[in-house]
Amino acid sequence: MVGTDFLTHTLKNGIRLIHRQTDSPVGHLGVLINAGSRDEEQKEHGLAHFIEHSVFKGTKKRRAYHVLSRIEDVGGELNAYTTKEETTLYSTFLNQDYKRAAELLSDILFNSVYPQKEINREKEVIAEEINSYKDSPSELIFDEFEELVFDGHPIARNILGTKKYINKFNREDILRFINNNYHTDQMVISSVGKIDFNRLIKYIEKYFGDAETKLRVNGRLPFENYLPQTRTVVKDTFQTHCIIGNTAFDAKHPKRNVMVLLNNIIGGQAMNSRLNLALRERRGMAYNIESGYTAYTDTGLFNVYFGTDKENLEKALNLINKEFKLLRDKKLGAVQLSKAKKQLIGQIAISTETHEDLMLAIGKSYLLYNRVDPLREVFRKIESITSEELMEVANIILDKKQLSTLIYE
Repeated sequence: MVGTDFLTHTLKNGIRLIHRQTDSPVGHLGVLINAGSRDEEQKEHGLAHFIEHSVFKGTKKRRAYHVLSRIEDVGGELNAYTTKEETTLYSTFLNQDYKRAAELLSDILFNSVYPQKEINREKEVIAEEINSYKDSPSELIFDEFEELVFDGHPIARNILGTKKYINKFNREDILRFINNNYHTDQMVISSVGKIDFNRLIKYIEKYFGDAETKLRVNGRLPFENYLPQTRTVVKDTFQTHCIIGNTAFDAKHPKRNVMVLLNNIIGGQAMNSRLNLALRERRGMAYNIESGYTAYTDTGLFNVYFGTDKENLEKALNLINKEFKLLRDKKLGAVQLSKAKKQLIGQIAISTETHEDLMLAIGKSYLLYNRVDPLREVFRKIESITSEELMEVANIILDKKQLSTLIYE
């Protein structure tokens, strides 16, 4: 299919391709798979992330060194990441190396052999990654907050896993997880670069078209029955760390865009967010205060994080709750609403200038929705949001009785 913004094609095995043409000499190609840590069984905790590490450790025709060198020898980069719901392999390279990148991504996705020697070595690497994470309370608290909110559900478990489970992983575990969760109709190949689309299709058909058709049959276990909780954990830290939040709208909820705007107003990336002004700029209570909204396929999460001196904790929480109450009780004026919309639109427009981020963003959108809205449509949806809608969403998500809190002191 040819559109004004994006070009798409679907292989016979269900793998989808989306491409955005640019004039840059640099190309970006990624494979997004709708499988992540929430798809693990309890005994597989950490396996999705472990596979993301191990996939580079050799294929049927390449040793680990040759996997990395294949794209790095021509100045390119090869990378991957895992989330709760996705595994992504991607590469950046000069446009002349599109074919090389496509072949390499196909090779590591479908032909990795996961040698036990390399698996054992990677266990040590991930153990160090876990240790590093535990040394960073400002990062660890986000995972523990999800464990608090999604109590007992697979989506609650952190992505890295635990040493207990990781030490038991073997090649058979990896192959079983891939067989159970890597479905061709749940894969998207995303591309941003300067290449004739028909030639790109030719490369993708050649290297991905022969993969066995595997269609997803079973859906994910939905999250239900959220119960707000408050927990304080004693940590030997210089600062008190706190995170407060609630479940939020899923990725396909009609109010998702309203939630994105509300989150940006509360504590988005700009220095003039309400909470940054209230805690940092006016009172110097926090160096870092931010809010975040993550939309999953069947639920979502909104949270506010800050770090402060122990003596300022209650004052900071009172200020946050005061800002929440204002948003629940008082509609934004026309000027305030217009500024908030322009700020979000500007941030989105600027983010698309980074072509690697754009490649990942359109890939995820196509994976979830089977479409990517052009920027003008995204902006139109933001412009159509009313102050009444913002207030309505604020009363749902910022309801004081529905908020959970986790404190490290």
